[in-house]
Amino acid sequence: MQTFPCRARNTLATQCLNLVMLAAVMAFQPASASGDSRSAIQPLPTATDVSLAAPSSVRPSIASGTGKRANFGKQHASVEVFGLASWIVDSADNQGMPFMIVDKVNAQVLVFDTNGGLTGAASALLGLAIGDDSTPGIGERKLSTILPHERTTPAGRFVASLDRDLHGIEILWIDYATALSLHRVVKGTPREQRAQRLASATTADKRISFGCINVPVNFYDKVVSPAFTGTNGIVYILPETRTAQEVFGSYEVNDGQAIAAKSPGQGLASQAVSAEK
Repeated sequence: MQTFPCRARNTLATQCLNLVMLAAVMAFQPASASGDSRSAIQPLPTATDVSLAAPSSVRPSIASGTGKRANFGKQHASVEVFGLASWIVDSADNQGMPFMIVDKVNAQVLVFDTNGGLTGAASALLGLAIGDDSTPGIGERKLSTILPHERTTPAGRFVASLDRDLHGIEILWIDYATALSLHRVVKGTPREQRAQRLASATTADKRISFGCINVPVNFYDKVVSPAFTGTNGIVYILPETRTAQEVFGSYEVNDGQAIAAKSPGQGLASQAVSAEK
């Protein structure tokens, strides 16, 4: 298993990891949040933590053919997720490793085994700002200097592995240079209401982090950690301002032929995201 050195200085990476220690107790009890309430946040049943059901999604129909495809079972996912997963399997882009797809538009994380079989899906908290790129040098900056518009979860293909933070808490490192990781949801501040946001059916509620991906504790422990234990894996973070073809060079799997992927439509670049004060 690949490991990374821990940083000693007070950078974004260090501070992000310091937050993760707050999640340690959450492995034994549900997360809670206090403080001001938000009318847009409506908690969902806790069973959705590890459920293979996702809100506000559709399962597309693709004509049968000889091309290999990912196996979603009964899981519903966006057209972009379904298409990307099938391209990954058909092209063997995951190189025999488990893989994960992060759908930022629908705030969903899906984990697949080495053969493209879905092992679990869950909602996720993502970067506050809409965007597919990281600000240069952001991994070396203090959290207090990161402006709202810089708090993005970058799109791309990343080789990821499990590691432990400075406090011994396991996380999934996605991109060390930009301090990007996936971990159990942290409690955060009362105003952030991360637990309620994670359970909300409104995807806009899930844009809150500095860029890291927060997932339910149960989902991390039962799906993410087992999938990446003893091996590296590939994390594909879908774009929201560009097409998957532009970012990954993917194609549509249709009757065993590689057909140029159609544009999934206009991205969300024009949608404004306001920061909490």
